[in-house]
Amino acid sequence: MKKNLTYWGYALAWQIIKFLPERTTYKLGDLAADYVYRKNGKGVVRLRGNYQKVLPNDSDLDKYVRAGVRSYVRYWIDTFRFPKWSRARIISTVTCEGENLLREPIAAGRGVIVALPHAGNWDHAGAYFCTTGIPLTTVAEHLEPEKLFRKFLSYRESMGMEVLDLNSRSIATLSQRARSGKLIALVADRDLSKNGIEVKLCGHVAKFPAGPALLAVQTGAALITAFIRYEKTGIRIIFGSEIQVPDLPDNSAKVAAMTQTIANRFESELVKDPSDWHMLQRIWLD
Repeated sequence: MKKNLTYWGYALAWQIIKFLPERTTYKLGDLAADYVYRKNGKGVVRLRGNYQKVLPNDSDLDKYVRAGVRSYVRYWIDTFRFPKWSRARIISTVTCEGENLLREPIAAGRGVIVALPHAGNWDHAGAYFCTTGIPLTTVAEHLEPEKLFRKFLSYRESMGMEVLDLNSRSIATLSQRARSGKLIALVADRDLSKNGIEVKLCGHVAKFPAGPALLAVQTGAALITAFIRYEKTGIRIIFGSEIQVPDLPDNSAKVAAMTQTIANRFESELVKDPSDWHMLQRIWLD
């Protein structure tokens, strides 16, 4: 019963929100976000705790938490309205820093793995590259109910993405795509397996997935990072340079070192302003 209600809640939002006037929808979204912020439920408490680790001495922490809830609600409104967006709008509302770090290896026939956190609107970023001639492959956590998972799968596939169910077979497909010179985008700030890599993030121990670094080591694809921030009328994608495979004695050590570099890259952006980081789950071990 609960699973059916969840599905129909999302399905109804998808149908209603995309037909409401745009300015009204986002204003209502801000009001709803502020209400959720004031209610201070479990998700908001977790968000505040995560931001506290990023900015332990900031007296304006609640300013970031409120903005973070608004950013998260904006992501969902974008999701529900995205099917109405034109190709021109998808492209014109994206600004990139260091886009050549992705496009140049792809143009040369080399695979690229982009590791990014749950920040801004990563679906919009993916749609931008698919729309501008670089289709990508990604993975998705299997959601319940099944109908909801299939709806999100269809949503991302409609943008031109290849979306793999996150399971033991997906790594083989990702390896094949990387070796054939494709673009792979992997959210890399929360480990969903029991085989994650311990990293230091903002002075505390967290677990990140090994996948992005492991794929780069095994396939020779370029590993870069990206951080996505919301702007007034779109998103900004900030790319980080290729993370080189270090000269270490074994693959485990190489993967650990490269994953720590990913964490360092994420941290450097988070400490500037964490409010587009939609991390409502526990990632730190302490």
